[in-house]
Amino acid sequence: MNDVAIAFLMTLIAGLSTGIGSCIAFFAKRTNRKFLSISLGFSAGVMIYVSMIEIFVEARESLTAELGTVAGSWITVASFFGGMLLIALIDKLIPSEKNPHEVKSVEAENEAMVKSSKLMRMGLFTALAIALHNFPEGLATFVSAMQEPSVAIPIVVAIAIHNIPEGIAVSVPIYQATGSKLKAFRYSFLSGLAEPVGALVGWLILMPIMNEVVFGIIFAAVSGIMVFISFDELLPAAREYGEHHLSLYGLISGMVVMSASLLLFL
Repeated sequence: MNDVAIAFLMTLIAGLSTGIGSCIAFFAKRTNRKFLSISLGFSAGVMIYVSMIEIFVEARESLTAELGTVAGSWITVASFFGGMLLIALIDKLIPSEKNPHEVKSVEAENEAMVKSSKLMRMGLFTALAIALHNFPEGLATFVSAMQEPSVAIPIVVAIAIHNIPEGIAVSVPIYQATGSKLKAFRYSFLSGLAEPVGALVGWLILMPIMNEVVFGIIFAAVSGIMVFISFDELLPAAREYGEHHLSLYGLISGMVVMSASLLLFL
């Protein structure tokens, strides 16, 4: 299997974990909040560590090698914050009640159920919002996998974990509105497909013009996107789901596992 196929497969796995959230929503009466808190903190730890220690540094090395120390360093920093700005703008364009960054659980979603038409609309808008958020995540996973598969594997795991509550947010209102688990699962599943679509766009548009400078800019932007997602979404959600210390333990564990995995590939 070539590098492109592996990168697409990794992105597909990360995106379609929204389906796991659907299954949890159908079969669990309550969310295991402590486990989810630790898991989301773990995801944040993985993404922050790999972004700041590996991806940002590699982006700067590529850019400074091509453009010189001063220009390369400035462009790295600008691209890093540009990635943050991109995901922040996407956040801003989505109404807060539809925003997938809001904490979701099985019981909270069930308690919010009212009329069927409103529920269906809620579920569809949530699916659309999640698709918009998953698009840059798919690009991030794909670019990482193409350049360094050993770095991409932990990223895939981290994104997959944080996609699970998003699957709950899509499937519960649609299931309550229609009574169809299949339809609810389908919409949840489709919202996750935005990640491989992001990967496809990355491959079609970026690969033909890919060089060290383009790679460095994209990699720096990807690190900014991942850091923003971690601080804006994962850590607040981890604290909401459980105790403060649980999210912190998860965060540190994620950093330890990520650092160990990188050392194994030296």
